[in-house]
Amino acid sequence: MPDSTTTPATAPAGQGRSPAARPVPALLLALIAGPLSFGIAGPSLVLDTIAGDLGTSADAVTWTVTAFGWGIAVGTPLMAGLLRHKGARTALSVCALLVIAGAALVFAVPVLPALIAGCALQALGTAGLTAAAMHLADTSPLRMGLVTASLAVVGSTAPLAGSLANDVLSWKLTLALPVLSVLAVPAVLRRAHSEPSREHFDALGAVLLTALVTALVFVPHYPLPATLASAAALLLLIRHLRSKPRGFVPAVVVDKPAFLIAAVLAFVLAVVNFGLMFAIPDRLGEHTTWSAGQIGIAMVWPLVLGGTLSWFVVAASARLGRRPIIIVLLLFGIAAPVVTEFGTTSLVLLAAQALASIAAASGQGVFAVQATSALPDEERPSAIGLFNLCYLLGAAFGPAIVALLATT
Repeated sequence: MPDSTTTPATAPAGQGRSPAARPVPALLLALIAGPLSFGIAGPSLVLDTIAGDLGTSADAVTWTVTAFGWGIAVGTPLMAGLLRHKGARTALSVCALLVIAGAALVFAVPVLPALIAGCALQALGTAGLTAAAMHLADTSPLRMGLVTASLAVVGSTAPLAGSLANDVLSWKLTLALPVLSVLAVPAVLRRAHSEPSREHFDALGAVLLTALVTALVFVPHYPLPATLASAAALLLLIRHLRSKPRGFVPAVVVDKPAFLIAAVLAFVLAVVNFGLMFAIPDRLGEHTTWSAGQIGIAMVWPLVLGGTLSWFVVAASARLGRRPIIIVLLLFGIAAPVVTEFGTTSLVLLAAQALASIAAASGQGVFAVQATSALPDEERPSAIGLFNLCYLLGAAFGPAIVALLATT
């Protein structure tokens, strides 16, 4: 298990950390990051129950999941901007309060609009805590690998955990599971030190990026208008970037080929992994006699395997070099959909999901290190936020692409 000895205990003055500060233990960083995944996948098995209690349809209740997806997509760059401009302690405190407020709203006001708002608030907060965890992990593959592995492992068990939470108490607990990320925040606050940027906050840049992300999130649901809105927001953001290169989206980050390549590859692997999470259950239904419950349980092991192995893969990249690891991950990402298309047995199909899970979970850690290692320390929070945004957009587009292919 990596600990505070995996990175130097001091950093040169002016590079974002107090000279006397010690790195936050990687396990604490994993604890504040991992519960984000509960919000993505935790409610998947209890949507019908929620709909029945509220007297509405399951389609209406899925807006809680959409709200969480919007919240983490928008919150990732916004909270990373807060981290950059106000420092780690302020960002952690604000994000923890957002998560607590969201969970309280879910428990106290069990009506659909309040549930949607509560899930969005929890998403904003957990997105910021995850960005902070990855920033505080520095560029250590060991520490970064543990953070990204926690996201994958929690995500793989989230549907079952959400179902158990519903059985033990109620679906309110299921929707509030992301609040677990707050438990480790006090311990991280005692150890986290990050100097705020002296740059003025670029409000227009933040608004334009938020508009772009919001439009992109709705592309799978409303393809034509959302695509047009995305294109307009992107053009305005590019224009703004040229006039304010040190703004909310720093030019030094998006101009780096290493960052762009890493972000695009992470997006692609996320599309494959999350797309197959929807495609493979259908394939298992076609080629086995398993019930929906049996398929759900069977899907756990390849996802857990991928999340667990990702820590070792990311750690190995420090010894073997990133290039051979990246080549293997891309080969896994290519092989997984091919095996899914032609596989006809349960073992082969589950192996395909394992390949995709290993590629995406490991890729998130390996590419995050690659995307940020060559950047100035003060720009790393923005880089982490933008990188995670690309990965999360892959998680949104993967299922939508599978659904589109299924109808053609």
